[in-house]
Amino acid sequence: MLAWLKLARVVLRHALLVAACCPLLAALAFLENAAAQDKRKIEVVAQMGHSGPVDSVAFSPDSRMILSGSFDKTLKLWDVVTGKLVRTFNSGEVSSVAFSPNGRTALSGSSDGSLKLWDVTTGKLVRRLQGNSSFVNSVVFSPDGRMVFSGGSSLELWDVATGELVRTFEGPLMVVNSVAFSPDGRTVLSGSDDKTLKLWDVATGTLLRTFEASSFVNSVAFSPDGRTVLSGS
Repeated sequence: MLAWLKLARVVLRHALLVAACCPLLAALAFLENAAAQDKRKIEVVAQMGHSGPVDSVAFSPDSRMILSGSFDKTLKLWDVVTGKLVRTFNSGEVSSVAFSPNGRTALSGSSDGSLKLWDVTTGKLVRRLQGNSSFVNSVVFSPDGRMVFSGGSSLELWDVATGELVRTFEGPLMVVNSVAFSPDGRTVLSGSDDKTLKLWDVATGTLLRTFEASSFVNSVAFSPDGRTVLSGS
């Protein structure tokens, strides 16, 4: 049975206010073992560089790089160890970013409804995906890296290799704020302004289950074993 956990609105609001008001890209916390095993040292490293609000960040699969997306119309790639800016990708206003599972490709979703696939090593645009969405709020790769799922004014599934739109998920939807793939890649989850989470079958596009929330759903996630879903409102 699929369980559902909810996070309080105040926690997410606090995080969003910190991100919006602070002129930093992000703060990375490194936990290091001290001499005594019960003590840990926390080091905060501030990354500067964006001229506008940062709406999304992601670690590379090997944890060596960070990707940030901003309303200043750029994505930026950062070295975790040195804190230095490695590369800037010029795009539209970026609302969501993600790394492919192999770390070679970066994905961005923008307020103009487009998705862009980027070569992390060269910084070149590999492919632009344009479907029926007028804006995109959230993007995610499938666990095998072969598909991309996007949410915004609509829910869309894409083939990474061809750039083709595989399907648009049909159903009673308002603005979709967050999307997630299950660990096995068979289902996807969406969180929406209609105060629901919806679980969808990837192969058929069928709506499998709806979870009723008490407020707008801003963020969703699966547990690593895929048995529990988490939402933030």
